[in-house]
Amino acid sequence: MTIEIKVPDIGDFDGVEVIELLVKPGDTVTAEQSIITVESDKASMEIPCPQAGVIKELKVKIGDKVAEGTLMLILEPSSVEKAAVPTAAPAPAPAAVVAPAVVAVPSVATSVATSVASVAAPAMVAAQAHNPTQVVVQLPHASPSVRKFARELGAALDHVKGTGPKGRITQEDVQQYVKQMLSGIASGAGLSSGSSGSARNGSGVGLDLLPWPKIDFAKFGEIEEQELSRIKKLSGPNLHRNWVMIPHVTQFDEADITDLEAFRVSSNQALAKQGVKLT
Repeated sequence: MTIEIKVPDIGDFDGVEVIELLVKPGDTVTAEQSIITVESDKASMEIPCPQAGVIKELKVKIGDKVAEGTLMLILEPSSVEKAAVPTAAPAPAPAAVVAPAVVAVPSVATSVATSVASVAAPAMVAAQAHNPTQVVVQLPHASPSVRKFARELGAALDHVKGTGPKGRITQEDVQQYVKQMLSGIASGAGLSSGSSGSARNGSGVGLDLLPWPKIDFAKFGEIEEQELSRIKKLSGPNLHRNWVMIPHVTQFDEADITDLEAFRVSSNQALAKQGVKLT
């Protein structure tokens, strides 16, 4: 007997892309073992298998768009799962087994998506000044594929003017915006290249930074390179931009302790015979 395993409730996500297959036909899986990884426009999450068994057939591939209820795979339950089904009862249809299997999956992905989304939230929201009376502005009108394309180019969608229906931002709009930014940086560098030429060889988004020194770190010992996770790749550029562009403020307070210091000195004179010293 085989059953269908479908995408459970993954929160407020619709049409998320499959970016990784963690199992293949013939694999034996345990309950709650991750089987595929999906990515929304702000987070990635792994979807678990609700019960143990052997995978007979995968119904999704990398690049597919899935939502709640999408068929992921055909599973042959393990012998333990089979034994749990009463033999006297009529064999349930596959659809009757699917419903409890999907409902029984804890909505762990929802909490994961919520916590991860707080890390990779668009920097547009984080960079705005706090204003309690300000109305919250909706995110730019763009599809998930366009958002992903903009992230890969480092373009902030809140600065891109959409030319699609109802102001929707298209891929061409993002490309045009990036071209304008690059041409502006190039022209700015050309106008100022005559002065302080040594500082014009950097690559600092028009900040005229000195080039990063090239260091052979292997001379200090063995090196191991580890690839960044997808979330770090998405959040890193936003965090780096905020660190560079947002002013860092240090507050200093001055206090006049003239009277306090005079009191300390006079007290030490009075307490000298007792061996007590105030600092």
